[in-house]
Amino acid sequence: MEKKRRASEGSPSAKPERTTGRTNRRAAEESAASFAYRSGGKPKKQGAARAAAPAGKSRQEAPKAPVKKSRCPYSGKCGGCTMIDVPYDDQIREKQALVQELIGDYGPVEPFIRMKNPGRYRNKVTSICGIDSHKKPICGVYRERSHEIVPVRTCLIQDRRADGIVQSVFSLLPSFKMKVYDERTGYGSVKAIQVRCARATGQIMVTIVTASAVFPSRKNFVEALLQKEPEITTIVQNINDRDTTMVLGTREKVLYGKGYIEDVLLGKTFRLSSRSFYQVNSIQTEKLYNIAIDMAGLSGKERVLDAYCGIGTIGICASDKAKEVIGVELNEDAAADAEENAKLNHADNVTVYADDAGRFMTEMAEKKEPVDVLFMDPPRAGASFDFLQAILILAPKKIVYVSCNPETLADNLSYLTDGGYTMKKAVPVDMFPYTESMETAVLLVRTGA
Repeated sequence: MEKKRRASEGSPSAKPERTTGRTNRRAAEESAASFAYRSGGKPKKQGAARAAAPAGKSRQEAPKAPVKKSRCPYSGKCGGCTMIDVPYDDQIREKQALVQELIGDYGPVEPFIRMKNPGRYRNKVTSICGIDSHKKPICGVYRERSHEIVPVRTCLIQDRRADGIVQSVFSLLPSFKMKVYDERTGYGSVKAIQVRCARATGQIMVTIVTASAVFPSRKNFVEALLQKEPEITTIVQNINDRDTTMVLGTREKVLYGKGYIEDVLLGKTFRLSSRSFYQVNSIQTEKLYNIAIDMAGLSGKERVLDAYCGIGTIGICASDKAKEVIGVELNEDAAADAEENAKLNHADNVTVYADDAGRFMTEMAEKKEPVDVLFMDPPRAGASFDFLQAILILAPKKIVYVSCNPETLADNLSYLTDGGYTMKKAVPVDMFPYTESMETAVLLVRTGA
């Protein structure tokens, strides 16, 4: 579910791997080379020898085709939208081929669930603040694999309102003598600006990340920002005084509003704080969750375990169709959010535990507590070996695996299918158009269940 996220679960490190899995990965890596054209070129053909020039004549270079201008002014700089200039049909075709290569041997892969209007879909924007090479303040995104900030003012996949609010916050800083943080010297205050927009309710949360609790003239700053952006619902100061790559710290002060916003998914209301993980593409998230819940085939009699439950979205959305839902989340803040969201939706059949999901499942198995359906939505690294072992011990009748990384999904499927499960189907969802990322919902059924 909400996810990409908790690094506490690692990749399986000591499990048998079937030959087809390795073969699939090699084939996928080769097919991934066809992604090369997404940045404007085409894959080079291997082994193509140049014809020798006739004697006495010099070889002339073939005329180069003009480079097509990208529709994104930051293309090739930030490293985010690697497929921004690739036609949408071609993006889907490439992603479909990759998923098929990686997991097709385990069962049928259905066609990609496309996005009708694949643009401006990201409901959360995070802009990093810093100093450029000319010692001028900037805000934007890190260049891929670096800490160099690319001053992105607007992004074709980000909510347009959020982009504008980031720039409004940034423009106000000099007036209030607030300096951006320079990570090289440790001088300055404002580290980042984050804006989250709720699609269903229209609510907007602004989070200003600072290196210390000091916030000069905060009341006047809030008034000035609201004059520029009156649609803002709440403003939060997040204090991150650590020297870390993590954007958000653990301390917060509410400067305006309630300190959270609410959004609606599949008819359920969810409270979102600045640190809540929430899928960035609300439209496709509803499609993904509908698919996952349909895969579970709930009749109202099932006991459901929602592992990696985050703030509880999948489990709570499924709660009307289940007898009981148990949510397990290692992050205590997220588990508290999930509890609050269950109360908010009067989901009395939902219970949330702040615990390690693998350990929790092992203890359930030792107590011989049955589970009919397991929803699992692990981070990009996939489920850990201990977690996978716990699944086989608990032996739920059905597993609905929501994956954000088809490579680690393939690894986990190898272990689970060797352990007595059959993949009935996989449905990939294009959650992140113009990027290489995707989500895949997979239904596994225990043999003999």
